[in-house]
Amino acid sequence: MELHEALKFITQHHRAVLATTRRDGNPQLSLVAAAVDGNTVVVSTRETANKTKNLQRRPRASLLAFTDAFYGDWVQVEGAVEVVPLPEAMDGLIAYYRQVAGEHPDWDEYRAAMERERRVLLRITIERAGPDTAG
Repeated sequence: MELHEALKFITQHHRAVLATTRRDGNPQLSLVAAAVDGNTVVVSTRETANKTKNLQRRPRASLLAFTDAFYGDWVQVEGAVEVVPLPEAMDGLIAYYRQVAGEHPDWDEYRAAMERERRVLLRITIERAGPDTAG
């Protein structure tokens, strides 16, 4: 699958599962909402979340995005991950929210919540996307 096809799919379908690697090498899976910023996939999470700690130790992830119907089309992407902390992440968190949920009724409240929750932005640089075959 071409990378631009995967990005287009994720722009339209935000439900996803993020796979990171635990300290013991086993996968840790998290339900997330995914968005697209340029050529990267972005996810909002907390600085204190296990997925964030996993990514700080091993900055690679896989993400499976699927339709609201669950069964049907899906896309898997994988690649290197950058964990962007606040305050650098704020503009990206706002763009992420707009793509996933639309306009917020009170952006000052949203910014305060992002700080209170110690939010970070995960930026996945796609190195591979699929599926390439059905089977």
